Amino acid sequence: MGLSHALTRTAVALGAFLGTGAAAFAYGSLIERNRFTLRRVSAPVLPEGARPITVLHLSDLHMAPWQRRKQDWIRSLAALKPDLVVNTGDNTGHQRGVEGVERALDAFNGVPGVFVHGSNDYFGPIPKNPFTYFTGPSGKPKRSPDLDVSRLEALYDRLGWLNLNNAVGALEINGTHLEFLGVDDPHRDLDRLSLLPGALDELRENDDLYDLIPEGDDGRSVVTVGVAHAPYRRVLNSFVTQGATMIFAGHTHGGQVCVPGYGALVTNCDIPRRQVKGLSIWTHALKAAYLNVSAGLGTSIYAPVRFACPPEATLLTLTPLR
Repeated sequence: MGLSHALTRTAVALGAFLGTGAAAFAYGSLIERNRFTLRRVSAPVLPEGARPITVLHLSDLHMAPWQRRKQDWIRSLAALKPDLVVNTGDNTGHQRGVEGVERALDAFNGVPGVFVHGSNDYFGPIPKNPFTYFTGPSGKPKRSPDLDVSRLEALYDRLGWLNLNNAVGALEINGTHLEFLGVDDPHRDLDRLSLLPGALDELRENDDLYDLIPEGDDGRSVVTVGVAHAPYRRVLNSFVTQGATMIFAGHTHGGQVCVPGYGALVTNCDIPRRQVKGLSIWTHALKAAYLNVSAGLGTSIYAPVRFACPPEATLLTLTPLR
């Protein structure tokens, strides 16, 4: 009788555990994965007296052509009338994903923007064991790129966005001179940080926008912005060394599956877990920059679940220094 009672209690406990797990998975895959959220933050990095600049930070769309709800939500963000769009990559998540990206981003035609790529702009998704992420960052694919990155870049070109993949650029926004430096996906070792200092020097010497800076300004009215897909320490440190005071990144999905009260379990790179998403301060060699890591708007089609980490875009307002 005692053994039967114990077995019954065990069965009930196991059933409750499995039921809770099934309910959590159903919530994460059916509800939270589609609970698109706009996070609003600000960072005081502009020169004193400058007009604020609203930046829409988009990342990790992992778009499939049938994801119309996500596409419509992204399109609706154009009503915010951002001054600038920063896109930190991993926009496609299917062989035909670029079709959905085009539908989502066409609404931003005429809005200045910059972009870098993530590996999922080159490589289509494949099934993976999610528990391998607990052993360290995901590995590098041993295959050739199979996504239409040229079509994706053609979309950005139509929008007039600057390509910052191992490149630099400059824009004048609301009277403030913004210079950008960016890298191709560090997660796949596509970043070429050694190219940036020389490219930045050449930009400062030859770009006509720098002629608008008042004589004797000493660069105080120039704001340097770093852009990367994956926020690896080596990249963030290099950006800060080169004078960046604002950095944008994605890749982490904010952990994607988090524990309430604890946070992300994994980061899929070497960034500290406490900085896996949101706005924080990155310090290096007695210098510092604001760092915004987006939790992203999508997931792999083979892991369509989020928990305690809703999909997000960020409206970040750059404000004058106090």
